[in-house]
Amino acid sequence: MTRVVNAVRPRLARAAGAVRPGLTRATDAVQPYFERTVAAVKPQVTRLARIPRPKAVKTWQYTAGAATAGLALAATVATAAGPWDSSGQRTAERDQAVALERTGGTDHGGDSGTTAAGPRPAPSAPSVLAGLGAAANTVKSAPTGKALATVLDPLLGNTALGTRHTAAVVDVATGKRLYGAGAGTALTPASTTKIATAVAALSALGADHRLITRAALEADTKELVLVGGGDPTLTARADAGGWASLRELAEETATALKKRDIATVTLSYDKTLYAGSEIHPIGVNDNLAPVSALMVDEARTDNTASGPAPRTTDPAADATRKFARFLADNGIRTTSPGPSKATGRAENLAEVYSPPLSALVERMLTNSDNDIAEALARQTAVADRQHADFAGGGKAIRDQLKKLGLPLAGADFHDGSGLDRADRLTADLLTSLLVKAADPAHPDLRPALTGLPVAGFTGTLTSRYTDGAAGVVRAKTGTLTGVNTLAGTVVDQDGRLLAFAFLTSDTTDPGAAQSALDRTASALAACGCG
Repeated sequence: MTRVVNAVRPRLARAAGAVRPGLTRATDAVQPYFERTVAAVKPQVTRLARIPRPKAVKTWQYTAGAATAGLALAATVATAAGPWDSSGQRTAERDQAVALERTGGTDHGGDSGTTAAGPRPAPSAPSVLAGLGAAANTVKSAPTGKALATVLDPLLGNTALGTRHTAAVVDVATGKRLYGAGAGTALTPASTTKIATAVAALSALGADHRLITRAALEADTKELVLVGGGDPTLTARADAGGWASLRELAEETATALKKRDIATVTLSYDKTLYAGSEIHPIGVNDNLAPVSALMVDEARTDNTASGPAPRTTDPAADATRKFARFLADNGIRTTSPGPSKATGRAENLAEVYSPPLSALVERMLTNSDNDIAEALARQTAVADRQHADFAGGGKAIRDQLKKLGLPLAGADFHDGSGLDRADRLTADLLTSLLVKAADPAHPDLRPALTGLPVAGFTGTLTSRYTDGAAGVVRAKTGTLTGVNTLAGTVVDQDGRLLAFAFLTSDTTDPGAAQSALDRTASALAACGCG
């Protein structure tokens, strides 16, 4: 707790300075709601205080615990409750305070479409934080199945949702299914597959696992080998933004070579960690680069960091050519790079580490990042001693979920991203994954919840729910031709945290289907169905 306090104190100080001018006018407006929010999370803060302090704070402990601890610590400067990012920082409450004082606010998505005439006021997000920390709250009773059916049946009967649909709603606190419609029937999940990939990878590797990219020197031949560790977030950009930097690796490698009086090397690259075809069964596609153990910036040929983009056809060779340029900038000459494999005798000269797996999982879920998803599937295969290809990744994901005791009847995994139309998941499995990620007995799985996009604020939900359940719904979207899915968590009107999954097939209008699913999730948020 002390370390968490120290970690968030600088942000609280900055937040206090930002909102202090508006506090006087804002207090009267938000005080009743703020009192309700504090009351709602008091049990969680009390429980947190009783937890013995661990010897070392790991990534998952900070991610999972900072939100609950942060609310208590931020009470002196908060003006309205808001969504929480992965570091526990209260982003929206500051924006709400600003919005109460003037007409502007913060645009949370960067490219969310709200900046044409200046940022709009940030929407209020009253329940995200309290909800994710409230899985054990039993003050309010859970919704009844009959009441949920009355609300959901008409919405799920919307013709926009196609000829087939399944659904499940589960009380996260108890794991009890409250509503089901074909919940055990497997349908094409599209990108909601990434929830399964996230849980499997976290289970196999741990939330603190990091992917390593290294430069190794073969002493007898003076061959320098750039060895890929499967990190799709390795970047060649000048501003690495906290991700592993290829430029830094080149600088450190050049320094090590100069200490050995080496100014010229034969440059090679090793991408043998992964096996099989690099091309997804959908073929060459802007939604996914060739899956290689060595790539920079997801092999994008533009300056984007997420979403569809043109990709280089040979990510490993492209990454190594960039590495050669950075070596040249640091006084090291190289040959034209080619493929190779580092031997056990090679000396590691330098290495760079990805952020912890928890951060990769959150980025994957928030942005629906297919490249990270396929990398995590292969990393899971390596950990599970499977062939590190598409099929092996699918087998490894299934193995890990089986070890967790999850319902796998009908489930079939052919990739990690959900781009393969042969994938099959059930609503029961998706909700079970979310409940398992909320289980205190499995804290390493927590990023599978914290990475879900927040309605109206982050990732693929930035521009959705802004007039309804903004901040109350966290969900992973899924879209393929004729397929629309949605799975995540929602806080209902009684403060209960619910996990839900809606899968539809044979839809004809993706926009209409998406809106229908959004209305269904919003209805759960508005439901006082206890």
